[in-house]
Amino acid sequence: MTGPFQPKYDPRVLRRLLGLLRPYALPFTASLFFMLGAAGTRVISPYLVKMALDEGMAAGSLPVLRQAVLLYLVVASLQWLFIFLRVNLMARVGTAIIYDLRQRLFIHLQNLSLSFFHQYGTGRILSRVVNDVSVLRRFLSFAILAVARDVFTLFGALYVMARMSLRLTLLTLSVLPLLAWASSRFRRVARENYRKVRVAIGWVNAVLAETVQGVRVIQAFAREEENDRRFREGPNAEALTTGLQAARSAALFFPGVDFLNTLATVIVVYFGGLAVLGETLTAGMLVAFVLYIDRLFEPIRSLSERYDQFLSAMAAGERVFQLLDTPPEVQDAPDATPLPPLRGEVRFEHVWFHYPDDPDTPILADVDFLVKPGETVALVGETGAGKTTIIKLLARFHDPTRGRVLVDGHDLRTVTQDSLRRQMGIVLQDPFLFSGSIRENIRFGRPEATDEEVEAAARAVGAHDFIMRLRHGYDTPVGEEGVLLSVGQRQLIAFARALLADPRILILDEATSSIDVHTERVIQQALERLLQGRTAFVIAHRLSTIVNADQIFVVDRGRIVERGTHRELLALGGLYARLYRRGFREPETAGHG
Repeated sequence: MTGPFQPKYDPRVLRRLLGLLRPYALPFTASLFFMLGAAGTRVISPYLVKMALDEGMAAGSLPVLRQAVLLYLVVASLQWLFIFLRVNLMARVGTAIIYDLRQRLFIHLQNLSLSFFHQYGTGRILSRVVNDVSVLRRFLSFAILAVARDVFTLFGALYVMARMSLRLTLLTLSVLPLLAWASSRFRRVARENYRKVRVAIGWVNAVLAETVQGVRVIQAFAREEENDRRFREGPNAEALTTGLQAARSAALFFPGVDFLNTLATVIVVYFGGLAVLGETLTAGMLVAFVLYIDRLFEPIRSLSERYDQFLSAMAAGERVFQLLDTPPEVQDAPDATPLPPLRGEVRFEHVWFHYPDDPDTPILADVDFLVKPGETVALVGETGAGKTTIIKLLARFHDPTRGRVLVDGHDLRTVTQDSLRRQMGIVLQDPFLFSGSIRENIRFGRPEATDEEVEAAARAVGAHDFIMRLRHGYDTPVGEEGVLLSVGQRQLIAFARALLADPRILILDEATSSIDVHTERVIQQALERLLQGRTAFVIAHRLSTIVNADQIFVVDRGRIVERGTHRELLALGGLYARLYRRGFREPETAGHG
């Protein structure tokens, strides 16, 4: 969201929120019944007090007094039972709804295209899946029925009061104009305070996330005290100020409601007392009336508290449904077919690509090439030239704006994404490992692989030795995102993971950039054996990962400007030769020519 967030009632969001209850209509209806029962007992109980005082004590009838007390106990027990059943049942319903909703969000997030994750930060996505869904849980589990309970109690109490004494009822309602004004004022202030608090908390979360991600840089430059000061005087101070403003408005409103409750009680007690003295009103009726005043103002106070919760649910529902309604940029065609076992031929036919929000700036322009099965192709060029975009189109993370990408003659838009990616192996520059053991991470792309196959893949890429030096070997935990391992070790594990999946097309995107020269030699020896029969695309800055490629494509400003072998391109004396002289050459490979 680019502007200040203004929470508001949206009937479409409310309809969709209520639609989440549809699969649980039976337990929800039962909860509604229990809620009405509990509210009914609250409306009845003051009348039983009147019965005990007027028809029991005042009339000197012990049986009536006993009957009234017994009925009061029965009603109180039923109230407890109804509340227990309603809360227990709705807690189950709310938890089940949130389970379904989180599952839908999780599945949807995994199917969204990469462009979505480039636009939305991790913290923003997690906030919707965790925080917003929790807000919806409270709304669906408790708030909806609480509103119905309060409304029923309010009108039920008014009905009984009017039947008992219309005059005292009107006197009680004389304070309602003040209450209506206070409630209207509070709603406006609460809406503004809510907006400010949400903005402040969002700022706090953003700064905290940035600090956690950059803590090594902060410590390296000894910026802890300065960051402490900026956080204390900036987002944390703003959160404190807005929180206090919200607390002040609540501190004024809710005691104000209690004061109006007291004022109504004073009015009723005075005029009702006069009526009792004049013998036009019984003492029991006056006591019951005072109890009904509490029954009247309690739901009014509760409904005011629900207003902020309602706004929160509207805002959370809007964000959650916005996420669920975001379509994947890349989708399988309705008639898409599974891709048969690949040979590995790759063809780009006059491919153009640009991002939807910038159609005038092509990332790729008329890229055309053919790679035969089993060939290794190196993609080289300046940063931002378009190398990684070629890889993303090949893996169908994006679709070309114009032209076609074909694998074994199949246009990728006509086959299922799953059948394509199951036959690909990808190792990225910044490899991602999941929490768990080394064994589980290597087996990620092929869960059914045996321990022997996992070890064979690790041996093939030279990872076995360092793994066995770890305390628990292949069962060593890697930590969140592999934090317990070095970058080079994570890359070796990612490489083993890709190879274990036995891909027909292997993609290495800067996959050896953080591996030391000795480890890279081990990988190079393994690649000579493992790439036989596989088509490979390699993006690298190191000469040793490029020199033996069957073809080298030099990419510049979205176009392939040169192609050939290492020696052919050096002899050409063009862009590749300049790149080689400027950065590719390594001390131990300087004699290559």
